[in-house]
Amino acid sequence: METRSVVFTSRWGMLLAMVGMAVGTGNIWRFPRIAATNGGGSFLVAWVVFLFLWSIPLLLLEFGMGKGTRSGPIGAFAKTMGPRFGWMGAWVAWTATAIMFYYSVVMGWTIQFLGASVVGQVPSDPPGAFWEGYAASPGALITHLIAMGLAVFVVSKGVKGIETAARILIPSLVVLVIILAIRAVTLPGASEGLAFLFTPDWAALASYEIWLQALTQNAWDTGAGWGLVLCYAIYMRARADTALNAFVIGFGNNSMSLLAGIMVLCTVFAVMPGAATEIVGADNEGITFIWVPQLFDTLPFGQFFLVIFFLALVFAAWSSLIAMVELASRVVMDLGLPRGQAIGVVGVAGLLMGVPSALNMAFFQNQDFVWGVGLMLSGFFFALAVLKYGVTRWRNEFLNTPYSDIRIGAWWDWAIRLVVVQALVLIGWWLWQVRGEGFAANWSPIATFNIGTVLFQWAVVLVVFIAANRFLVERSTRRSGSAFEPPGG
Repeated sequence: METRSVVFTSRWGMLLAMVGMAVGTGNIWRFPRIAATNGGGSFLVAWVVFLFLWSIPLLLLEFGMGKGTRSGPIGAFAKTMGPRFGWMGAWVAWTATAIMFYYSVVMGWTIQFLGASVVGQVPSDPPGAFWEGYAASPGALITHLIAMGLAVFVVSKGVKGIETAARILIPSLVVLVIILAIRAVTLPGASEGLAFLFTPDWAALASYEIWLQALTQNAWDTGAGWGLVLCYAIYMRARADTALNAFVIGFGNNSMSLLAGIMVLCTVFAVMPGAATEIVGADNEGITFIWVPQLFDTLPFGQFFLVIFFLALVFAAWSSLIAMVELASRVVMDLGLPRGQAIGVVGVAGLLMGVPSALNMAFFQNQDFVWGVGLMLSGFFFALAVLKYGVTRWRNEFLNTPYSDIRIGAWWDWAIRLVVVQALVLIGWWLWQVRGEGFAANWSPIATFNIGTVLFQWAVVLVVFIAANRFLVERSTRRSGSAFEPPGG
């Protein structure tokens, strides 16, 4: 069967693919903004804490579950918790797939701005004119189609194609970001940006919001709890280690975020210190597609470095989108279609379902919020699955295998229990952030941001998956077998 015969050819290739899954546009455009608006160095302290309390525990869990079950999310949850709970795996898969529908639009933006930076169309005068003329236009639809096509092309080549792409994209991405970071720290005045980013105000850590923002950043930019690592872990060799790999991915992802923070904040403080507050307070699109071109335009060889910046963004978006397409394809394959047909179904669905986000920014923002918060429910389901199985038993059977480079201690058991609490707190906090005044403002299912639009869309998806649970589980477990594969087998 495919999941037993098709594997990553090397640990290096597997790690590059998984780092590519984790490193995306959120590392480059969201992390600098969130770090800057939440205390700089103080935020970093909380961010590192949650690397160990959220990201690495869930990465370890996904590695063990994917390798142990050799199934996509539906089969993996059914085998871990019992057949009544396959719908939880369907939720995990759907949430990542729903993100894929608009993430291809984001990759399309990066492609458009890469081309525009090459020919000198950005930066524009006035600032933002190029972005405003392009966003939600037919041009954004075209670049969405190109982005989906590029991701589907790689996935269509199988595990070997994913591994080959990762071997090219990720080292190139690392080199590009390092070049930009070195350029940033050599600018006059860059030391102020470094001091801001790396000097914590310990008193500021009394703010609960810094901690919740740091936890959210870990939930959104490491890929932990998305189901993507689980999917790639299906293709691990039987004797491959899981424990050390999770640490490598977590630290690798966060290192890229730090480099991006250095690059953006040092440039801002060096070039436009008077506008630093306005720049870092802009939304993700504003920082990336309006302010960054303006910043580079003030530097010697700025157009060259702007091209490098958008090329890095394209690579980051592409490597993450590949993982999302593979996950969705894996689920369809588990349901019975051959790989080629499954990828075709996912590709067509991605093209069609991404159209509203490409042509309407309000729809894009709604989907980004609804399913971004939905990832926290995915993390909750993962932790709940292992708790039901027996968290210590799980750790001993699927993490501390004879082939593990390091042994995971009892701290992980408590971290998984804490993930349940963290997920519920995050869901409640983010819903509270979009509360309105009055019943309609809070509960309208067609609003862009409010409690009702989140809960309504979640409810529709959960009702469908719970109703279809028996069908989904029978199809998924029939394809991949009904029991765990021994972790050392």
